[in-house]
Formats: sequence, C-alpha cells, structure tokens
Amino acid sequence: MADWYMLAVVGKDRPGIVARLSRALADADWNLGEASMARLSGNFTIMMMVQGESGETGLKAVVEPVAESLDLHLHIDRIESVPHSHPEPNVQVRVYSADRTGIVADVTGALAEAGFHILDLDSDVGGTDTEPVYIMILDGFVEGGAETLEPAVASLRASGITLGMESTDTLLG
Repeated sequence: MADWYMLAVVGKDRPGIVARLSRALADADWNLGEASMARLSGNFTIMMMVQGESGETGLKAVVEPVAESLDLHLHIDRIESVPHSHPEPNVQVRVYSADRTGIVADVTGALAEAGFHILDLDSDVGGTDTEPVYIMILDGFVEGGAETLEPAVASLRASGITLGMESTDTLLG
C-alpha cells in the first residue's frame, strides 16, 4: 500500500529546484499530490505531498542526493491524506499599515477569535526606509462569511490598522 508523506524543502533560491526534485521523484515512481512553494528574500521553500510504496527511508534516499547537491534542507513526515478535503476560502482580508512588531499577531489573533481559518497568507513590506508599510493579504474561511468578522475588523481599525475585507468565491473543477 502506498503511503503519503509531506516533503518540505528549504534553501537558497536558484533555477531548477522544482525540476530536479520532481524528476527524481518521478523516476523513482513517487506520485505528487498537492504542492505549494514560496520565495522570500532570495530563499526558497516548497511543501509537496508525495505518495509511494518505499516508505520514508526510500523517499529520503531519492530526494537527499538532490537536496545535498543544491544545499537544501529536507523535512519528511508521514501524513494522512484525503486530497482536496480542505475548506475553500470565502473571505479575503487585506491589511495596509505602518510596519511595527506585533501587527501579524494582532490581526491574526483577532480574526482567529472570530472563527477565521487562515488558508493562505502573503505579506510584504513596502513604503520607504523611513516609513515602511506592512502589506498582508489573508484568504480564509469563516462560517457565516465576511459579516461574521465585522466586529473583529472594526476593533482592528479602531487601533489604527487599515483593513479591507470582501467575500470571495472559489471556482472549482
């Protein structure tokens, strides 16, 4: 029986990481499920759901040579998998505020208390060196939709954080 594993890879970004990892996995009969990658300040990370029959030791034997040749760090965990069993986002929250320590904790904490399940988060710092602006976009799911979050958003706005929020539809199929 084939088992599912979560393979996480982190290191300095360079061309060919995904191509080399996916080729090594395919050549060893490892099937890819869902995957997500990100690049942050010249660093690369990817999480890949992989399925195969040779166990964690077999998976490590396939990907470790690629990781070592690209100076990447690996992390492997056996997982239970039911592909496409996660909720789809129904609300997007956009944050634009003066950059300061704790802004992510303040926003995500208030939204979590209101029942918001964060499914995706992207952030960046714009503005100038003397007036940095923190930009964060959160896609998530909350029972009852965006209206459910209004009290939490109003509280955050009262603290000086600029937020936008809207209901979203996800097209599937």
